[in-house]
Amino acid sequence: MPDQKIIDLSRSVYELCTEFPELVEFMKSAGFTDIVKPGMLATAGRFMTLPKGAKMKGISLDDFIAQLQTLGFEVIQ
Repeated sequence: MPDQKIIDLSRSVYELCTEFPELVEFMKSAGFTDIVKPGMLATAGRFMTLPKGAKMKGISLDDFIAQLQTLGFEVIQ
């Protein structure tokens, strides 16, 4: 399927947001508020994965994945 948007949870937040820039605003609205702080994506985002970030922020990973899927992303773990 062309234009398939695949989120691999083993990839860093930086890699995912570089590939899918729309993810930054979605993550901010989902509770990852630090994502928009200057430099945060380029520093912590390089080693942080979505599961690690969700755990740190107290965000349900299952709920976050469900929201990503409603936006048309396929999530692989």
